[in-house]
Amino acid sequence: ILSSDERSFYMHFLRADKNNITELVKIRLDYLIEDYGKIEDDVLNKIKSSLPDYYEQHLSKDFFAYIAKDDDKVVSSAFLILSEKPANVVFQTGRTGFVLNVYTKPDYRKQGIAKKLMKMLLSDAERFKLDFVELKASKDGYDLYKSIGFKEVFSEYTEMKYIIKE
Repeated sequence: ILSSDERSFYMHFLRADKNNITELVKIRLDYLIEDYGKIEDDVLNKIKSSLPDYYEQHLSKDFFAYIAKDDDKVVSSAFLILSEKPANVVFQTGRTGFVLNVYTKPDYRKQGIAKKLMKMLLSDAERFKLDFVELKASKDGYDLYKSIGFKEVFSEYTEMKYIIKE
């Protein structure tokens, strides 16, 4: 059995491309199932069938996926979605990023894998000249994000959403 340092040495960290779409679908579903718990089969199947098309259309354009592989198995991920809006005082270029699906399989947690993926993601965010990158931190992820420079945002505005139903 390898120690976490030895395992990390053999880990492959990369920005995913279209050859990784099947793996991206799997790691996204693993994340969703752990995050939401039981998901109805019809909902899960709908998500599973829509993801390959999304990745095919958006990967390496306005969506970037960072993965860690132990041998040929994806064990961790971090996704970055780029967004462009009319510039304002807060985002003067209008280019921002949103992080989601930061996930590491249970046997690989607490080994710095997600941190390394996040650093890759943030390096690309700087290269893309984004004004900022934002995310919603879970309790488990909070310390990681804080350690790499994310800060809590307090606003006089209340986050809201309108849900469109079929």
